[in-house]
Amino acid sequence: MVASSHRINLGPLVGAIDQGTSSTRFLVFNSKTAELLSHHQVEIKQLFPKEGWVEEDPKEILQSVYECIERACEKLTQLNIDVSNIKAVGVTNQRETTVVWDKLTGEPLYNAIVWLDLRTQSTIEHLIDKTPSRDKNHLRHKTGLPLSTYFSAVKLRWLLDNVEEVQQAVASHRAMFGTIDSWLIWCLTGGKSDGIHCTDVTNASRTMLFNIHTMAWDADLCKYFGVPMHILPKVRSSSEIYGLLKISSCWKAGALTGIPISGCLGDQSAALVGQMCFQDGSVKNTYGTGCFLLRNTGTRPVMSNNGLLTTVAYKMGRDKPTYYALEGSVAIAGAVVRWLQDNLGIISSSHELEMLAGSVGTSYGCYFVPAFSGLYAPYWEPSARGIICGLTQFTNKRHLSFAALEAVCFQTREILDAMNQDSGIPLTQLQVDGGMTTNKLLMQLQADILCISVVKPSMPETTALGAAMAAGAAEGVMVWSLEPEDLSTVTSERFDPQIKLEESEFRYARWKEAVKRSMNWETTHTLETESRGTSIFSSIPLGFYIIGSMLMLVGAKYLAGRL
Repeated sequence: MVASSHRINLGPLVGAIDQGTSSTRFLVFNSKTAELLSHHQVEIKQLFPKEGWVEEDPKEILQSVYECIERACEKLTQLNIDVSNIKAVGVTNQRETTVVWDKLTGEPLYNAIVWLDLRTQSTIEHLIDKTPSRDKNHLRHKTGLPLSTYFSAVKLRWLLDNVEEVQQAVASHRAMFGTIDSWLIWCLTGGKSDGIHCTDVTNASRTMLFNIHTMAWDADLCKYFGVPMHILPKVRSSSEIYGLLKISSCWKAGALTGIPISGCLGDQSAALVGQMCFQDGSVKNTYGTGCFLLRNTGTRPVMSNNGLLTTVAYKMGRDKPTYYALEGSVAIAGAVVRWLQDNLGIISSSHELEMLAGSVGTSYGCYFVPAFSGLYAPYWEPSARGIICGLTQFTNKRHLSFAALEAVCFQTREILDAMNQDSGIPLTQLQVDGGMTTNKLLMQLQADILCISVVKPSMPETTALGAAMAAGAAEGVMVWSLEPEDLSTVTSERFDPQIKLEESEFRYARWKEAVKRSMNWETTHTLETESRGTSIFSSIPLGFYIIGSMLMLVGAKYLAGRL
């Protein structure tokens, strides 16, 4: 909620850059109350150059950050709040998305390859084929992760193999690799003029090049993927001063020049912090482009037996302990809304989706598995593809809208079941956040399908809040206390189950059947066949095709003359 204009003496403020898959935002919080004072958002264009490829322009991302900072600062000024009250800035970002740039020119050497991208599926299949017993968990003991197109190492390997500019820059020691946080921090702290090349432990843990036990880049992992270690950023904690902002004085936000960037967390870790999930066993679920369920497991990494990831949750200072989490990752959640809007054109907004689904209150036996990028947790099956089952002549866009919302909830049920099995302690309520949580029908459906209560904070920007908390709590800043007695009380809205257990279990069982039908749809062979083209002309020698065409033309003219 934006502050009223008479509130001037607010004490120290903290800004947060929230760079997500579909948009960038800059938000400013009161460090004493966690109140959101100002924010601005800019949409990011996603590029789909080929089937299964997803890219974004790193320069567009950077420009969107500058624009958001500027506009949010303008709004603060309009509220008679001095921009110089901002004492630190944190960064939170879409994880795994991979960028390589030239440190001398400051230019990206290729578009950012987004975490959803599938171009490395053949690489993953080849790597799995080489492992003993074709085990996709071959590196899990070091990384906590399965071999998957999801993570940064294989995206970086593709760039090294396929982009000549990257190859040349690596050979001449001009190349820098990073996830989006590294790219932004480097640019915002000076770029080619002594910019800081770093990342934090949460983002590093998503690359498959980082050992989550030693908390360092692993030489054996880098050798396995053929990645030169000199292009990697320095790994830092999630809460410390990395460098100072450098923004042109011609911008209103130029007043932030010299302010420290002192917090950095991958978006899901930031949401865990923003939800105050500091206790072993605390859980949150974020509904964004994808859907991500994290459970704090304390200071020891817990390996899953049920398809979940083991990841670094946070490390709140150089000398602070590392905390870990179990994570269930779903590729497509909010992205299904965008697909219905942009690809099918059956809705014009997320609000319309809620209205359409609410008008029928049922999918009428229609089940939607949005496996556009394969299936992530708990299956890790890249061969799966999206399907819609149970269509009849009665099915319409309202039922499909309801099925799309149910799909998000069913996917959450799958990863929550896996997490309950790993922990042995069933969850009794679920804390949620993210853009989709504004959809009250979705939240009620989630409670019904999980058969437990769903609790949504009244301030939904928990991801940005987590980054701000990390920045404000850093040594040398110290304007935000993370002591339990100092943390702000969060008001929330609660959704309790409203259907019988039997109905919930029936619908979930039907969903599981639909998931089975989505499996093993796509393979590297079929991808290669389709990329070459399956037109009939591809199987006919060119000479026969030309002669045949001429004969048909002659025959047509002859028949026309006879009629």
